[in-house]
Order: sequence, then C-alpha cells, then structure tokens
Amino acid sequence: MWDFGRELKLKINNQSYRTIWLNKDDGGRVELIDQTVLPHEFKVATLTSYRDGIVAIKDMWVRGAPLIGATAAWSLYLAALEGQESDHGPEFMRQAGQELCAARPTAVNLQWAVDRVLGKLEGNSSWDTRVSTTRAEAEAILEEDVAMCEQIGEHGLSLLKEIKNKKGDAPVKVLTHCNAGWLATVDWGTATAPIYKAKQNQLPIHVWVDETRPRNQGAYLTAYELANEDIPHDIIVDNAGGHLMQQGEVDVVIVGTDRTAANGDVANKIGTYLKALAAFDNGVPFYVAAPSHSIDWSLFSGHDIPIEERDGKEVTHVAGNDGGQRREILIANETSSARNPSFDITPARLVTGLITERGVCEASETGLAGLFPEKFQGS
Repeated sequence: MWDFGRELKLKINNQSYRTIWLNKDDGGRVELIDQTVLPHEFKVATLTSYRDGIVAIKDMWVRGAPLIGATAAWSLYLAALEGQESDHGPEFMRQAGQELCAARPTAVNLQWAVDRVLGKLEGNSSWDTRVSTTRAEAEAILEEDVAMCEQIGEHGLSLLKEIKNKKGDAPVKVLTHCNAGWLATVDWGTATAPIYKAKQNQLPIHVWVDETRPRNQGAYLTAYELANEDIPHDIIVDNAGGHLMQQGEVDVVIVGTDRTAANGDVANKIGTYLKALAAFDNGVPFYVAAPSHSIDWSLFSGHDIPIEERDGKEVTHVAGNDGGQRREILIANETSSARNPSFDITPARLVTGLITERGVCEASETGLAGLFPEKFQGS
C-alpha cells in the first residue's frame, strides 16, 4: 500500500514543487514546469485542454517517461472537462487518447497512462462521472509515481552503501546519462533517487553528469537539480565517460529508462548503450532505475521497441543564455543534414541489475518475474 499525501522532497530556491499539478484555485488549469527554458529561467506553463498536453509532450515542455505518463493522465482529465462542457459523445475520450499516444512513440508510460485512465471510464455514461473519475485517476498516478521513485531511491541507496563500505572515506562516484531526475518524474526521480537518498543519509557522493547531446538534458536539467540540492557534481562531455571509467573514476553507472522490455532490454536516451559497453569493458556496475510502469510487459525483446527520430535541427543548433536572452544558434555546417535518433537499446546482458520499487533484480524475464510474478501469469 502506497503512503499517499507525503511531504514534497525537492525544492527550487527553497520552495517545494512537483513537476505537474492541478491549480488549487481553478480546476480547469493544469500547471507544469516548462523544462525547455531551464536552467536559465524557471517558468510555469498552463494546460487548459488536452491539445495543450499534446504540445507539452511533443515539444518537450515535459520529458521523462513517468512525467509524460502523468501529463497524459491530466490531459485526459482536461478532455473530460471539454466533453462535459460541449456535451461530446463518449468516443471523444477515445479520440483524445489516440491523439495523446501519437505525441511521442518510445516512452511506454504514455500508452500505459492513457489505457489506465480510459479503462476506468468503461461503463461510465455521464460526463460528471467521467470528470471525477479522470481527476481521481490522474491524482492516483501522481501519488503512485512519487511512492515508486522514493522506493527506488531506498533500494538504490543500499547499493551505494555497499560501494561506500568498500571505498572507505572516499565519496561514491556515480555517472548518470540524460536526466532521470525529479524533473523526469513527479518527484524524487528514478536514477537520481538513490543520489538524493544518499545526500539525505549523509553518504559522501560525487556525480558525473553527461551533458547528453543533442538536447543537453544532463547539462541543463540534471546539473540544475543537483546544484539546487547542493550535491557535488561535474558536467562532462558524453564521450568522457569511458575515459573516466578507465581511470577508476566511476564506481557505478545509474541511468533511467523510457521503456524496458520484459526480457530486461532497455530503451533509454541515445548514448546509453555506449555507456553500458564502456562499463562492461571496465567492470563498472551498470544499473537501470526502472519503475514498473516503465516496463512493457508485452514485449520480450528490445528490438520491438519503437525508436523516435526527432528533428535534425536539434543536432545542428544549440540553445543557450546570451546576456540574459535565450538564443538558438547554428553550430554545424550550414548545408549538412543531420540524423537524430533519440533512443538506443541496451541489451540485458550489459545491465548489472534493474532497480525497481520492489527491489533490485537481474535484467531478465526470470529476474523480473521474481519481483512481479503477477505480470507473467499465463504468459
């Protein structure tokens, strides 16, 4: 049983936030942190229709599989409000769900959240009931995500403590890739949750933050989070990770996941596979923080996970703060084209273990079945 109603953990400028919330004074407005302007500006964006939610997901105002799922859930609540006001037919909700699922293909939480919310509407004939049901389910998804992430933090902390016991006084050095922090979830984060738990337990830690080209989520977001929590860290170029591992400067790699297949194959931000290869070659443990709602129990191979390809402009251009103004500039040869696959697949054989809300397991069907037997019944 999840402990709902918990105190918010993370703060920005001493004020507690989650990444998405319902406006307490206006039930027709869902608010979220606009991540496209971080770290130079803190901006709260407002969604007033499910179509706003589609834009937020597609244009990456929100990103990270758990937060995308939460945004989809709240977007369906806004769709229910529109259906109530305009007296649409019941097919309106199904259409809204289909449009939301088309926004981004790789993160399984998007489809999971839509299916979960729409499933609760079966048999509900009134719009009043649809509104109250979608709101309750969106709130439940948020609370469950926070609880899952905190539990991942506790299980991951045990791993960090084991490393610390072998190191003596030296800090545990963790390498991350992309942003799997609280900005990618509702609170706590997945890969960062053990790091925040370590800080809470006064366990000395240092984080190597991959910049994570092309959108620089590590440099923009992970470093922003860690700085707000006063956790020692250094931003590194993506290709420095292997060198640091060779030099004995990395004790453990912890990454998140956008979709993990039931056999333990992991889809995550492009470049994760190369980090896993380097970790394997250097004997560095490589863990994936994987809440169960990011596991696709219907897929038994990572090769079946759809890989999103985004606009090549994300590769050829970069955005930054120029004298207080946000500017986007061309950094590549003007006439060259660019490819931009956003994710890659790390095979289970390269994954030391999956850190879930129920514990740590081997990245395999057997390992996952040991923690989640109900997901494999009849398979």
